[in-house]
Amino acid sequence: MARQQCRPLPERSAYDSSSNTGAGWKKRDIHSDVAIVCVGEGAYAETPGNITDLTLGEAQLRLAEAIEATGKPVVLVLVEGRPRIINRIVDGAQAILMAYNPSNEGGAAIADVLFGDYTPSGKLPFTYPRTANGFITYDHKLFETEETSFGNMAFKPQFEFGHGLSYTTFTYSNLKLPQNTMPMNGQMNVSVTVTNTGQRAGNETVILYVRDVVATVAPPGKRVRRFAKIYLEPAQSRTVTFTLRRDDLSFIGADDKATVEPGDFEVFVGNLKEKFSLEAAPGQAQRKGQRQTRK
Repeated sequence: MARQQCRPLPERSAYDSSSNTGAGWKKRDIHSDVAIVCVGEGAYAETPGNITDLTLGEAQLRLAEAIEATGKPVVLVLVEGRPRIINRIVDGAQAILMAYNPSNEGGAAIADVLFGDYTPSGKLPFTYPRTANGFITYDHKLFETEETSFGNMAFKPQFEFGHGLSYTTFTYSNLKLPQNTMPMNGQMNVSVTVTNTGQRAGNETVILYVRDVVATVAPPGKRVRRFAKIYLEPAQSRTVTFTLRRDDLSFIGADDKATVEPGDFEVFVGNLKEKFSLEAAPGQAQRKGQRQTRK
């Protein structure tokens, strides 16, 4: 298979599924093992990139659906500078590579990943929406949890923030805190062991989230407070240690100022969770009003 620059089908391209069954490429590619389908958008900057709908162009969606319908394994390559809605073609793909807008050498870089010369290790820096109306504002009380009791308003993204697979696998274990309390003006070390359980060397981004269980202002479900990217050979383990400080536990209060409140907090790394309490400072006044919790 030749390594070539991936180019998306232009949005204006005519592809009518009622009259174009794709017979030409079906005959041409009948002996291929895998179909690599590059979709997305062309280069843009500022105003020329404005669109009225994040849904991927209909011509591209129909083309991808037609190729997936052949039963051949499909690898989707997304060449896009923003998350375009692709829910119609996700389930039919065996793998998806988020290439963003990779510039002039993007074709070579994509080929390196697809052919296994490079092990991907990226994590999504945003939540990838499942639908155009799937964005929930940051102050929505249920934005961090998937609920089904309130219909289409449920938080059910296509891919969550921080999602990203590799050609190897990693497991997390031994999430540890040195104590279960943290002084108001102190700090807390958080350590976790990461093990490469696959057959290839690779990089893993270890992300630490913190959740304020109760606050005078309804707190976020969780926030990124630290991260580190580590390299591991097969079967190799490494302990990663993060340090949390008072400012990492602050939030913007009702007076529009950063504030830190004593109370219970949760730490998340991978699929692990631990709890600790932030102690009140000596002489710190009791808070007034009802503290809010995220249910």
